[in-house]
Amino acid sequence: MILNFQDFVHELLQAGFSMGGGSKTDAFSIISWSWNEEPPYPTPVRWHTGDAETDPWEWRMRVVEERNDIAYGKFFSKKSGFITRAWLPLFMVARQVERSFEDAYYEGKFSQMAKRIYTLLEEEDEVAYHDMKSLLNVSKEDTKEFERALLELQGKLYITISGRQQKRSANGELYGWSSTVFATMEKFFGSELMKEAKEWDKESAIEKITAQVITLNPQAETKKIKKFISG
Repeated sequence: MILNFQDFVHELLQAGFSMGGGSKTDAFSIISWSWNEEPPYPTPVRWHTGDAETDPWEWRMRVVEERNDIAYGKFFSKKSGFITRAWLPLFMVARQVERSFEDAYYEGKFSQMAKRIYTLLEEEDEVAYHDMKSLLNVSKEDTKEFERALLELQGKLYITISGRQQKRSANGELYGWSSTVFATMEKFFGSELMKEAKEWDKESAIEKITAQVITLNPQAETKKIKKFISG
């Protein structure tokens, strides 16, 4: 049973991947309890309490701010989830991310907006959501396209969430709610990531991930496993 953040990290590293959790019916999450359970609670873990040790909502940012072996983002059908560094190359190959972004873009796999976002993230170590919109001059009319491109880049595992950041006023003071910070996968994990991905072929990667899913959840349906792997 997961009782705190360290338990969660241990189980996640053993599992290799997990959706963000919060639903009892989520077959691909190691955080399978609901935030609105009635007492008596089987675990001290509670959603949205703000407690860094027992609130899974806080764990999302802790894994990327405190560690370098777990990726977090909207990786699974536009829903959030985690993939450990050890399993990331396999998911990349399964989703055909062993190619460079430039090659994928020129093959028509990404939009112009996605290219603008990725190019900005290549030029910077990481960029906060609010700064990204400003630097790219994203208008109100462009917002939906911008959001789609962010989801597309995360789903294809070219970018990842790397932390959170507040806005800064003209005199340098932080204010308001924190917004998500993004980085390219290679910036976050290093250049070896792509090299490791190229050591796998797509069929073998899918087979290995499928076997791990079934080990974690023998009742998982084939159709849902395929969707989970493909993102």
